[in-house]
Amino acid sequence: MDCRSKQNWVIRIVRFVALLMVCCAMTSQRPAKAAEADALGFLGPDNGEYRFDTGVLRGVLHGGGKSTGLLPVSDVATGNLLTKSMGWLSPYRILSAGTQHGIAAWYWASQTRQLADGSVEVRWAANETFPLDMTAVYRWTAANTADLAVTAKGQKDLPQFEVFVASYFEGFTEAFVYAQDTASGQPTFVPALKSDAVWHVFPRDAAVAKLVGDGRWQHPPHPVAWTIRNPLAGALAMRRNPQLGLTALVMSPPDDCFAVYTPYREDGHGSLYLGLLGRDVKAGQSVTARARLVIGRDLSDEQAVAAYRDYIQGE
Repeated sequence: MDCRSKQNWVIRIVRFVALLMVCCAMTSQRPAKAAEADALGFLGPDNGEYRFDTGVLRGVLHGGGKSTGLLPVSDVATGNLLTKSMGWLSPYRILSAGTQHGIAAWYWASQTRQLADGSVEVRWAANETFPLDMTAVYRWTAANTADLAVTAKGQKDLPQFEVFVASYFEGFTEAFVYAQDTASGQPTFVPALKSDAVWHVFPRDAAVAKLVGDGRWQHPPHPVAWTIRNPLAGALAMRRNPQLGLTALVMSPPDDCFAVYTPYREDGHGSLYLGLLGRDVKAGQSVTARARLVIGRDLSDEQAVAAYRDYIQGE
C-alpha cells in the first residue's frame, strides 16, 4: 500500500470516529431533553384532571374536572401547601361594560385536551349566561413558572370586555403591586395596606380606571367596592411568604392587562387578580391575553422586576 492510500485510510478512520462521537453525543442529549420536557408537562387526563411535578412545584390542574386553575399546588422542598380557595391562574369573573356574565367561570362547564407539547387547553362553550367561547392554555415554561394564554371569541358585541384572572395563595401574607410612587412618580412595589383600602385596584392609566367604576362590580351576590390606587409601572404584582422565604409573582404584558387588583395584604383571600383585555370585542372577533405566575425563593425586588422584564421582552 502506497503512502497516499495509507493517508486516505487514516482520513476515513478519523472521519468515522468523529461521526461516531457526534452520534453518541446526540443520543446522550436526547434523553435529557426528553426528561426535561416530560417533567414540565402535565400528566393525564385522569377524570378530567392533570397532574404535574416540576421538581419545584407539585399539584393538579383542573382538579375534579373543574376549571379552578392550578389547585392544589405544593412546594416540593417542604411539602407545604401554597394554594387556597380557587387556585392559581383561574379565569374568575367574565365582565363587560356595566355587566357581569354569570357569577364565575368556575361554575361554567368546561372541557379539556392535552396538546402535543404537554400543555393543557381548557375550553368553554357559549351559552345563555356566557355569550362567548373561551379557551385557556396552561403550560410550564420552567420548573417554577406557569404560563396562561386566554382566548375569547364573542358571540355578540362585548364592550370593554374583561377576563378577571384570580390566584389565591396560602401563607403569602405580604402583598405589593409594581406601581408609580405617589411622591416621585418612580416605579416601586407599593404595599397593599388596610390603612389605604380594603380592596385595591391599580389601573394602567386614568382612562381605563373608569372601567372599574362602570357598574360591572356592583352585581350580586358578591359586589366589590374597589379603591383606585397608583397607576401601574407594569402589570406585575407580588405576594411574599415570610415563613417559607417564597415569593409569588403574577404578571402580564402591558397591552394585555389594564389593571391589577388585590385585597389588603393580611386579608384571608390571600389573592392577586389580573384584569385582562379591557377592550371592545365585536361579535365573531377573537382576542387573546397572556399571564405568568412565578414562584421564587429569597427573591429580591430587583430580581422580581428583572423576571418581569425578561417576560415582556420575550413576548
